[in-house]
Amino acid sequence: MSANKKLLVLPGDGIGPEVMREVRRVIDWMEHRRAARFSIDEGLVGGAAIDATGQPCPDATLEAARQADAVLFGSVGGPKWDSLPFEQRPELGILRLRKELGLFANLRPAVVLDPLVDASSLKPDVVRGLDIMIVRESTGGIYFGEPRGIHKDAAGKRVGIDTEVYSEDEIARVARVAFDLARQRRNKVTSTEKANVMQSGRLWRAVVSEVHKAEYADVELEHMYADNAAMQLCSRPKQFDVILGSNLFGDVLSDLAAALTGSLGMLPSATLGAVQPSGKRHALYEPIHGSAPDIAGKGVANPSAQILSFAMLLRISFGMEEDAKLIETAVEKVLGGGLRTADIMQPGMARVSTSVMGESVVRELEKLAN
Repeated sequence: MSANKKLLVLPGDGIGPEVMREVRRVIDWMEHRRAARFSIDEGLVGGAAIDATGQPCPDATLEAARQADAVLFGSVGGPKWDSLPFEQRPELGILRLRKELGLFANLRPAVVLDPLVDASSLKPDVVRGLDIMIVRESTGGIYFGEPRGIHKDAAGKRVGIDTEVYSEDEIARVARVAFDLARQRRNKVTSTEKANVMQSGRLWRAVVSEVHKAEYADVELEHMYADNAAMQLCSRPKQFDVILGSNLFGDVLSDLAAALTGSLGMLPSATLGAVQPSGKRHALYEPIHGSAPDIAGKGVANPSAQILSFAMLLRISFGMEEDAKLIETAVEKVLGGGLRTADIMQPGMARVSTSVMGESVVRELEKLAN
């Protein structure tokens, strides 16, 4: 079978290369045991790209991403590059990819798997069965708005400026993504903003309401101030189905929701562009954990989020639902068998390395496939 699925793999920095190696094990298994063939290119991004080219996202990486059917991203950053000027920081690599590819909708699921109910900081009965999808706008808002920067005022004092800017079109397109997802889930969207104190929040609430009324009246919509949403996530998280937020609020709320699941090391994400006339849709998949430089190279990182990001890639970009579900089931069965990496370690469980966790997932895949 010819390779008809073109992937760009960007391991990045810190634990990125370590967890990406475990995904490559899964891909190798799929090519041997499933009806799947992948054409894989590997590129540089973040600190690794800065070291090699002086840029966090070289033009060659951007062009490869444009040509790929999907991008599998690791993580970027670390103390090695902390002293660089802002415009050269590793994190700008992912921001450039999002902006240049038009990746405006970031999907971050927060799911509590049964074997990890006791790993959450909340009581088991509060989080058991938790399944939330957070949709974060990812190419606008305060991370991209102008003017921005640090300057001195008339008194010579430093002033930092970041500008929150949203157009109605930017809000409407990400709202549609949230409503479409809700229709596939439990049919409810909670839209978050600060309409009580922010003009961009007032526009956000108005546009989401307009899109709802005109196109998605069958979906339940509620509006909630972002700070209240944070409190509600910690007290009654299962009230939520799909949470919609701006770049800033979606970032904060998705990390908070991740903490409810027991570990950032378990959670994948997808960032999607618009469907083009050709039918192609740029998409990037990554774990929501960072580069974790404090444990990089020690072989203790949890590869589950990176593996589950690949499962999301199969489902969304390639329509391979059966294969995606197979991988997700394998990960849950490994956890159900008592294996744990350090971040999700629980009493009575067996602590294993990054590579052993990856090998164990492949073994479960083999069992499930037989």
